[in-house]
Amino acid sequence: MTLENKVENQVLNKVRTQVLNQVWNQVWKQARNQVTDQVWGQVANQVLDQVWKQARNQVLDQVWNQVRNQISNDLRK
Repeated sequence: MTLENKVENQVLNKVRTQVLNQVWNQVWKQARNQVTDQVWGQVANQVLDQVWKQARNQVLDQVWNQVRNQISNDLRK
């Protein structure tokens, strides 16, 4: 193998490695971002659901307490 062939092979190997690394990094970033987006979406939805349920329950409890107290007060009169 001539020196020229050795240099050419080294350059080709280096370029191939860089291209493969860039492709792999891009694919990995996209996959990771999709998974992260999906997980984040699920977490956000769960948090929103939980907050909504708590808020709704507090409002319902408050309304129910007011109605019950009003009925109780009306019955005492």
